[in-house]
Amino acid sequence: MSKAERLIEMMITINAKRDFTAGELAEEFSVSKRTVMRDLQELEQAGFPLYSEVGAAGGYHILKERILPPIAFSESEAKAVFFACQALQFYRDLPFEQERISVMKKFLNCLPLDMQKSIAQIQNKVVFWIPDRHCNSPLLKSMFLVTINRHAATIRYSSTHAESIRTIIPIGLYAMNGLWYCPAYCTTANQMRVFRVDRIRELIEEKPYPRGKYPIPASVQEYLEKTEVANDYHLKIQLTDIGVKRCETECLLARGLTTFPADGGIIDMEINHGALEWVADYILPFGSHATVLEPAELIEIIKKKIFELYQHYNTSKL
Repeated sequence: MSKAERLIEMMITINAKRDFTAGELAEEFSVSKRTVMRDLQELEQAGFPLYSEVGAAGGYHILKERILPPIAFSESEAKAVFFACQALQFYRDLPFEQERISVMKKFLNCLPLDMQKSIAQIQNKVVFWIPDRHCNSPLLKSMFLVTINRHAATIRYSSTHAESIRTIIPIGLYAMNGLWYCPAYCTTANQMRVFRVDRIRELIEEKPYPRGKYPIPASVQEYLEKTEVANDYHLKIQLTDIGVKRCETECLLARGLTTFPADGGIIDMEINHGALEWVADYILPFGSHATVLEPAELIEIIKKKIFELYQHYNTSKL
Protein backbone atom coordinates (compact mmCIF):
# COMPACT_ATOMS: atom_id res chain seq x y z
CA MET A 1 0.00 0.00 0.00
CA SER A 2 1.40 3.38 -1.02
CA LYS A 3 1.54 6.30 1.39
CA ALA A 4 -1.28 8.14 -0.44
CA GLU A 5 -3.47 5.03 -0.29
CA ARG A 6 -2.64 4.58 3.40
CA LEU A 7 -3.61 8.18 4.22
CA ILE A 8 -6.97 7.78 2.48
CA GLU A 9 -7.63 4.47 4.24
CA MET A 10 -6.59 6.06 7.52
CA MET A 11 -9.09 8.91 7.02
CA ILE A 12 -11.86 6.35 6.43
CA THR A 13 -10.83 4.36 9.52
CA ILE A 14 -10.59 7.45 11.74
CA ASN A 15 -14.01 8.67 10.60
CA ALA A 16 -15.47 5.33 11.68
CA LYS A 17 -13.60 5.12 15.00
CA ARG A 18 -13.68 8.77 16.16
CA ASP A 19 -11.56 7.77 19.23
CA PHE A 20 -8.31 5.82 18.82
CA THR A 21 -4.63 5.55 19.75
CA ALA A 22 -1.55 5.63 17.53
CA GLY A 23 -0.80 2.08 18.60
CA GLU A 24 -4.17 0.84 17.39
CA LEU A 25 -3.61 2.39 13.95
CA ALA A 26 -0.05 1.04 13.78
CA GLU A 27 -1.31 -2.49 14.39
CA GLU A 28 -4.19 -2.12 11.90
CA PHE A 29 -2.01 -0.76 9.09
CA SER A 30 1.03 -2.91 9.88
CA VAL A 31 3.39 0.08 10.20
CA SER A 32 5.42 1.52 13.04
CA LYS A 33 3.95 3.85 15.63
CA ARG A 34 6.37 6.56 14.42
CA THR A 35 4.97 6.23 10.87
CA VAL A 36 1.43 6.59 12.19
CA MET A 37 2.44 9.73 14.14
CA ARG A 38 3.89 11.26 10.95
CA ASP A 39 0.73 10.33 8.97
CA LEU A 40 -1.52 11.88 11.61
CA GLN A 41 0.58 15.05 11.58
CA GLU A 42 0.15 15.30 7.79
CA LEU A 43 -3.61 14.81 8.11
CA GLU A 44 -3.78 17.55 10.74
CA GLN A 45 -1.80 19.92 8.51
CA ALA A 46 -4.24 19.14 5.67
CA GLY A 47 -7.11 20.27 7.93
CA PHE A 48 -8.31 16.96 9.34
CA PRO A 49 -9.99 17.85 12.69
CA LEU A 50 -8.01 15.86 15.28
CA TYR A 51 -6.99 16.61 18.82
CA SER A 52 -4.86 14.54 21.17
CA GLU A 53 -4.74 13.92 24.92
CA VAL A 54 -1.63 12.88 26.84
CA GLY A 55 -1.49 10.38 29.68
CA ALA A 56 -2.23 6.72 30.24
CA ALA A 57 -5.77 6.96 28.90
CA GLY A 58 -4.85 9.48 26.22
CA GLY A 59 -5.18 9.13 22.51
CA TYR A 60 -6.63 10.90 19.51
CA HIS A 61 -10.18 12.11 19.06
CA ILE A 62 -11.93 13.42 16.00
CA LEU A 63 -13.89 16.63 16.34
CA LYS A 64 -17.60 16.89 15.54
CA GLU A 65 -17.05 18.20 11.99
CA ARG A 66 -15.49 15.24 10.25
CA ILE A 67 -13.72 15.58 6.90
CA LEU A 68 -14.47 12.95 4.29
CA PRO A 69 -11.69 11.26 2.34
CA PRO A 70 -11.05 12.29 -1.29
CA ILE A 71 -13.57 10.98 -3.83
CA ALA A 72 -12.75 10.49 -7.50
CA PHE A 73 -15.41 11.82 -9.90
CA SER A 74 -15.71 11.26 -13.62
CA GLU A 75 -16.44 14.36 -15.72
CA SER A 76 -20.11 13.39 -16.06
CA GLU A 77 -20.39 12.76 -12.30
CA ALA A 78 -18.81 16.16 -11.56
CA LYS A 79 -21.39 17.84 -13.81
CA ALA A 80 -24.17 15.87 -12.12
CA VAL A 81 -23.05 17.10 -8.67
CA PHE A 82 -22.98 20.69 -9.90
CA PHE A 83 -26.38 20.20 -11.56
CA ALA A 84 -27.88 19.02 -8.25
CA CYS A 85 -26.45 21.99 -6.32
CA GLN A 86 -27.62 24.37 -9.05
CA ALA A 87 -31.20 23.25 -8.40
CA LEU A 88 -30.97 24.82 -4.91
CA GLN A 89 -29.49 28.15 -6.01
CA PHE A 90 -32.64 30.24 -5.99
CA TYR A 91 -34.15 29.01 -2.73
CA ARG A 92 -34.24 31.97 -0.35
CA ASP A 93 -33.60 29.67 2.63
CA LEU A 94 -31.80 26.34 2.95
CA PRO A 95 -30.89 24.37 6.09
CA PHE A 96 -27.19 24.49 5.11
CA GLU A 97 -26.88 27.51 2.81
CA GLN A 98 -23.37 28.58 3.83
CA GLU A 99 -22.16 25.00 3.60
CA ARG A 100 -23.64 24.70 0.09
CA ILE A 101 -21.67 27.76 -1.03
CA SER A 102 -18.49 26.40 0.58
CA VAL A 103 -18.98 23.00 -1.07
CA MET A 104 -19.33 24.55 -4.53
CA LYS A 105 -16.22 26.69 -4.08
CA LYS A 106 -14.13 23.70 -2.99
CA PHE A 107 -15.61 21.50 -5.66
CA LEU A 108 -15.03 23.90 -8.55
CA ASN A 109 -11.51 24.83 -7.43
CA CYS A 110 -10.48 21.16 -7.53
CA LEU A 111 -11.62 20.64 -11.13
CA PRO A 112 -9.37 21.02 -14.18
CA LEU A 113 -9.72 24.33 -16.00
CA ASP A 114 -11.48 22.80 -19.03
CA MET A 115 -14.10 21.19 -16.75
CA GLN A 116 -14.61 24.49 -14.93
CA LYS A 117 -15.32 26.15 -18.28
CA SER A 118 -17.70 23.35 -19.25
CA ILE A 119 -19.62 23.70 -15.97
CA ALA A 120 -19.72 27.49 -16.38
CA GLN A 121 -21.53 26.92 -19.69
CA ILE A 122 -24.13 24.80 -17.90
CA GLN A 123 -24.52 27.57 -15.31
CA ASN A 124 -25.17 30.13 -18.05
CA LYS A 125 -27.60 27.97 -20.00
CA VAL A 126 -29.62 26.01 -17.43
CA VAL A 127 -31.44 27.49 -14.43
CA PHE A 128 -33.85 25.84 -11.99
CA TRP A 129 -35.89 29.00 -11.56
CA ILE A 130 -37.93 29.36 -8.38
CA PRO A 131 -40.22 32.34 -7.77
CA ASP A 132 -38.97 34.71 -5.07
CA ARG A 133 -41.70 34.57 -2.45
CA HIS A 134 -40.17 37.31 -0.25
CA CYS A 135 -40.84 34.96 2.67
CA ASN A 136 -37.90 34.35 4.99
CA SER A 137 -37.73 31.12 6.96
CA PRO A 138 -35.24 31.90 9.76
CA LEU A 139 -36.25 28.78 11.70
CA LEU A 140 -35.76 26.38 8.79
CA LYS A 141 -32.51 24.90 10.11
CA SER A 142 -33.95 24.61 13.62
CA MET A 143 -37.00 22.74 12.29
CA PHE A 144 -34.70 20.57 10.18
CA LEU A 145 -32.80 19.54 13.33
CA VAL A 146 -36.04 18.93 15.25
CA THR A 147 -37.18 16.64 12.45
CA ILE A 148 -33.85 14.77 12.20
CA ASN A 149 -33.74 14.34 16.01
CA ARG A 150 -37.31 12.95 15.90
CA HIS A 151 -38.47 15.41 18.55
CA ALA A 152 -41.68 17.32 19.18
CA ALA A 153 -41.66 21.11 18.92
CA THR A 154 -43.79 23.71 20.64
CA ILE A 155 -44.09 26.60 18.20
CA ARG A 156 -45.75 29.97 17.84
CA TYR A 157 -47.46 29.77 14.47
CA SER A 158 -49.08 32.51 12.40
CA SER A 159 -51.77 31.00 10.18
CA THR A 160 -53.98 32.82 7.68
CA HIS A 161 -56.52 33.71 10.37
CA ALA A 162 -54.73 33.84 13.72
CA GLU A 163 -51.56 33.28 15.73
CA SER A 164 -51.42 30.34 18.11
CA ILE A 165 -49.16 28.21 20.29
CA ARG A 166 -49.20 24.52 19.44
CA THR A 167 -47.11 21.40 19.84
CA ILE A 168 -46.31 19.51 16.67
CA ILE A 169 -44.45 16.33 15.78
CA PRO A 170 -42.77 16.92 12.40
CA ILE A 171 -42.40 13.98 10.04
CA GLY A 172 -40.22 15.85 7.55
CA LEU A 173 -39.80 18.88 5.32
CA TYR A 174 -40.45 19.44 1.64
CA ALA A 175 -40.01 22.39 -0.69
CA MET A 176 -42.48 23.38 -3.39
CA ASN A 177 -42.68 26.49 -5.57
CA GLY A 178 -40.11 28.33 -3.48
CA LEU A 179 -41.72 27.66 -0.09
CA TRP A 180 -40.84 25.16 2.65
CA TYR A 181 -43.54 23.01 4.25
CA CYS A 182 -43.49 20.87 7.38
CA PRO A 183 -46.14 18.11 7.58
CA ALA A 184 -46.58 17.29 11.25
CA TYR A 185 -48.99 15.74 13.71
CA CYS A 186 -50.59 18.58 15.66
CA THR A 187 -51.38 17.53 19.24
CA THR A 188 -53.78 20.49 19.54
CA ALA A 189 -55.94 19.43 16.58
CA ASN A 190 -55.17 15.70 17.05
CA GLN A 191 -54.53 15.24 13.33
CA MET A 192 -51.95 15.71 10.62
CA ARG A 193 -51.48 19.29 9.45
CA VAL A 194 -49.10 21.02 7.04
CA PHE A 195 -47.25 24.07 8.40
CA ARG A 196 -45.46 26.63 6.28
CA VAL A 197 -42.02 27.07 7.80
CA ASP A 198 -41.90 30.81 7.06
CA ARG A 199 -44.99 31.23 9.25
CA ILE A 200 -43.32 29.64 12.30
CA ARG A 201 -42.52 32.72 14.36
CA GLU A 202 -40.83 31.07 17.32
CA LEU A 203 -39.53 27.66 18.37
CA ILE A 204 -40.44 27.69 22.05
CA GLU A 205 -39.41 24.19 23.12
CA GLU A 206 -37.99 21.01 21.64
CA LYS A 207 -38.33 17.70 23.45
CA PRO A 208 -38.67 13.94 22.83
CA TYR A 209 -42.13 12.43 22.52
CA PRO A 210 -43.38 8.92 23.40
CA ARG A 211 -42.95 6.60 20.40
CA GLY A 212 -46.07 4.87 19.13
CA LYS A 213 -48.50 7.24 20.85
CA TYR A 214 -49.44 9.21 17.73
CA PRO A 215 -50.51 7.97 14.26
CA ILE A 216 -47.52 9.36 12.37
CA PRO A 217 -46.33 8.26 8.90
CA ALA A 218 -42.88 6.68 8.91
CA SER A 219 -41.49 9.20 6.41
CA VAL A 220 -42.37 12.36 4.57
CA GLN A 221 -42.41 10.30 1.35
CA GLU A 222 -45.12 8.05 2.80
CA TYR A 223 -47.14 11.11 3.81
CA LEU A 224 -46.90 12.69 0.35
CA GLU A 225 -47.84 9.41 -1.35
CA LYS A 226 -50.95 9.15 0.83
CA THR A 227 -51.81 12.76 -0.02
CA GLU A 228 -51.51 11.91 -3.72
CA VAL A 229 -54.25 9.27 -3.40
CA ALA A 230 -56.57 11.20 -1.07
CA ASN A 231 -60.21 10.41 -1.85
CA ASP A 232 -62.44 12.57 0.35
CA TYR A 233 -63.99 14.32 -2.66
CA HIS A 234 -64.31 13.71 -6.38
CA LEU A 235 -63.12 16.91 -8.09
CA LYS A 236 -64.35 17.71 -11.59
CA ILE A 237 -63.65 21.07 -13.23
CA GLN A 238 -64.28 21.93 -16.88
CA LEU A 239 -61.69 24.28 -18.41
CA THR A 240 -61.30 26.46 -21.47
CA ASP A 241 -57.95 26.59 -23.30
CA ILE A 242 -56.89 29.51 -21.09
CA GLY A 243 -57.93 27.57 -17.97
CA VAL A 244 -55.91 24.56 -19.14
CA LYS A 245 -52.78 26.69 -19.59
CA ARG A 246 -53.13 28.09 -16.08
CA CYS A 247 -53.68 24.68 -14.46
CA GLU A 248 -50.71 23.12 -16.24
CA THR A 249 -48.38 25.15 -13.99
CA GLU A 250 -49.96 23.95 -10.72
CA CYS A 251 -48.61 20.51 -9.75
CA LEU A 252 -51.56 19.52 -7.53
CA LEU A 253 -54.20 20.04 -10.23
CA ALA A 254 -51.99 19.16 -13.21
CA ARG A 255 -51.89 15.48 -12.22
CA GLY A 256 -55.67 15.25 -12.73
CA LEU A 257 -55.75 17.31 -15.93
CA THR A 258 -56.82 15.91 -19.30
CA THR A 259 -56.70 18.15 -22.36
CA PHE A 260 -59.03 17.81 -25.35
CA PRO A 261 -57.73 17.95 -28.94
CA ALA A 262 -60.41 20.42 -30.05
CA ASP A 263 -60.78 22.80 -27.12
CA GLY A 264 -60.12 23.04 -23.38
CA GLY A 265 -59.87 20.16 -20.95
CA ILE A 266 -61.08 18.77 -17.65
CA ILE A 267 -59.70 18.13 -14.17
CA ASP A 268 -60.96 14.78 -12.91
CA MET A 269 -59.37 13.51 -9.69
CA GLU A 270 -59.77 12.77 -6.00
CA ILE A 271 -58.76 15.32 -3.34
CA ASN A 272 -58.86 15.50 0.43
CA HIS A 273 -61.10 17.76 2.49
CA GLY A 274 -58.27 20.09 3.48
CA ALA A 275 -57.62 21.01 -0.16
CA LEU A 276 -61.14 22.34 -0.89
CA GLU A 277 -60.46 25.85 0.39
CA TRP A 278 -57.20 26.04 -1.52
CA VAL A 279 -58.81 24.86 -4.78
CA ALA A 280 -61.55 27.48 -4.37
CA ASP A 281 -58.99 30.27 -3.90
CA TYR A 282 -56.95 29.03 -6.86
CA ILE A 283 -59.88 28.56 -9.28
CA LEU A 284 -61.80 31.74 -8.40
CA PRO A 285 -59.57 34.13 -10.44
CA PHE A 286 -60.14 31.91 -13.52
CA GLY A 287 -63.61 33.43 -13.88
CA SER A 288 -65.55 31.80 -16.72
CA HIS A 289 -62.47 29.86 -17.84
CA ALA A 290 -63.20 27.24 -15.13
CA THR A 291 -66.54 25.64 -14.26
CA VAL A 292 -66.69 23.44 -11.16
CA LEU A 293 -68.95 20.44 -11.76
CA GLU A 294 -68.14 18.49 -8.58
CA PRO A 295 -68.20 18.46 -5.59
CA ALA A 296 -71.19 20.51 -4.48
CA GLU A 297 -69.24 21.59 -1.36
CA LEU A 298 -66.62 23.31 -3.53
CA ILE A 299 -69.30 25.13 -5.53
CA GLU A 300 -70.81 26.45 -2.29
CA ILE A 301 -67.41 27.64 -1.04
CA ILE A 302 -66.83 29.56 -4.29
CA LYS A 303 -70.33 31.09 -4.14
CA LYS A 304 -69.66 32.25 -0.59
CA LYS A 305 -66.34 33.81 -1.57
CA ILE A 306 -67.91 35.62 -4.52
CA PHE A 307 -70.70 36.99 -2.31
CA GLU A 308 -68.18 38.16 0.33
CA LEU A 309 -66.18 39.89 -2.39
CA TYR A 310 -69.33 41.54 -3.74
CA GLN A 311 -70.27 42.72 -0.25
CA HIS A 312 -66.79 44.09 0.28
CA TYR A 313 -66.83 46.26 -2.82
CA ASN A 314 -70.50 47.17 -2.45
CA THR A 315 -70.02 48.57 1.06
CA SER A 316 -66.49 49.97 0.89
CA LYS A 317 -65.92 53.64 0.13
CA LEU A 318 -63.85 53.95 -3.01
